[in-house]
Amino acid sequence: MIATTSGLNANVLVLNKHYMAVRVINARRAFSLLCRNLAEVINIEDGRYLSYDFDSWTELSEYRDQFDEHTDFVSTVRLHIAVPKIIRLLGYDRLPKQSVKLNRRNIYARDRSTCQYCGKRFPTSELSLDHVIPRSQGGGNTWENLVCACVKCNSKKGGRTPQQARMKPLIKPAQPRRNPMISMRMGLDKYACWQAFLDNAYWSVELR
Repeated sequence: MIATTSGLNANVLVLNKHYMAVRVINARRAFSLLCRNLAEVINIEDGRYLSYDFDSWTELSEYRDQFDEHTDFVSTVRLHIAVPKIIRLLGYDRLPKQSVKLNRRNIYARDRSTCQYCGKRFPTSELSLDHVIPRSQGGGNTWENLVCACVKCNSKKGGRTPQQARMKPLIKPAQPRRNPMISMRMGLDKYACWQAFLDNAYWSVELR
């Protein structure tokens, strides 16, 4: 299948065969699983969860009025195919488990781009990471010791502890149970259909 890149980077929620959420992948990989009959599409229609293999999903995609305004499409030489929002694995229980990756993007997402000292929200270009317990005093690079801070507050706190600087973080930092980028995306209508599966899922995988 030769398709345009438009829509191929859209996010798709992956369920195992027991309908438990295990990962978010891009549409390109989702179509690869569907084409090899390793997964099926789960689509919500009139409050019901219906399943489609690749061929039947391709046929349904011909009726574009059946899809909401938030649906992405990819174009092949012969047709247009809707990008599924949810797929379910058929051949094995789940993809390998991974922990939430500790990086700048995920910490900003966990803290919702809000400085944990002054409480103001900033664009990422105006944010930095602060070690709650400074590295000079033994603090490490951990979920529990890193917070989002604006440049002004980070400079004001300097190499001091919150007690020494009298600047206590708004929320005690901790490792999130599920990828914080997923929580941010849940506020979008486009991914509202994920909610039923994520509410009961233990989410500990990395967004790829």
